[in-house]
Amino acid sequence: MKKGLVIKSTGSWYSVKDSESGEIVSCNIRGKLRITGIKSTNPVAVGDWVEYEVFDNTVTAIIKNVLDRRNYIIRKSTNLSKQTHIIAANIDQAIIMVTIVNPETYPIFIDRFLITAEAYEIPAKLIFNKIDLYNDKQTNYLNELITIYQNAGYECFATSIKNQTNIESIHKLLKNKTSLIAGNSGVGKSSLINLIDPSLSLKTSEISDSHKSGKHTTTFAEMYELSEGGYIIDTPGIRGFGLHDVKKEELFHYFPEIFKASKACKYHNCTHYHEPGCAVLTAVENGKVSQLRYENYLNILFGNDSKHRL
Repeated sequence: MKKGLVIKSTGSWYSVKDSESGEIVSCNIRGKLRITGIKSTNPVAVGDWVEYEVFDNTVTAIIKNVLDRRNYIIRKSTNLSKQTHIIAANIDQAIIMVTIVNPETYPIFIDRFLITAEAYEIPAKLIFNKIDLYNDKQTNYLNELITIYQNAGYECFATSIKNQTNIESIHKLLKNKTSLIAGNSGVGKSSLINLIDPSLSLKTSEISDSHKSGKHTTTFAEMYELSEGGYIIDTPGIRGFGLHDVKKEELFHYFPEIFKASKACKYHNCTHYHEPGCAVLTAVENGKVSQLRYENYLNILFGNDSKHRL
């Protein structure tokens, strides 16, 4: 039995990098692994360490076993027959790439991604891209968002690929780590990766003028080894981010600033919506918790954010 790292998934076929030789092997999965106890559309994900076997009478290798995951990040699947879709496994940090325009990234989408990262104990960062495009009003909004998320405890970077603004900071962020980069189509994920490591030459595409959104250039998640050390996982442009396995009564745990304020609430089962003695409501009134993040918390809690899912 050989051991390898899954670096690409096409849904039914997997590219596995052998742990000893470095050879890239095309693998399938055996039927039993595919269906036994699996409630995900993809029982094998990019970033998984697997055991596989090569048979003499075929060019196909078979993945026999998925080794224990250190962590993973998932979202609800659009496939109604399954529960989840595993985006990637065994990652050091999850990075969401955001743009104010061309396309616009909604804060509710940002927060859904951050909640998922918090739920699976994966450090999250934010990259606000295309700052060279913004007018004064948009720049002010950008600065407001950066302040909100920095105050919530997240490291933020403002970048321009065109002007190479803060690209050196992104180099340092990615070096010697396995990083997942996610975001709406068109925010510049592939362009950023190409700038970080030109040898990768990822395909990029222009923004659609009619819808002001990106055209999908990444069809499946794929892991790339950086020449300076580390791996980066490029994901398909995600239009919606459905939460999985986050209980309503625990939702506030995944907003770090709300969770911190909640420790002073009068009631231990406070929903942070209407209860007397709610320290979170006081923190919102005092500006210690942003109104935007609090409203997103309520929208997700009560299921009122469907209009923000594109």
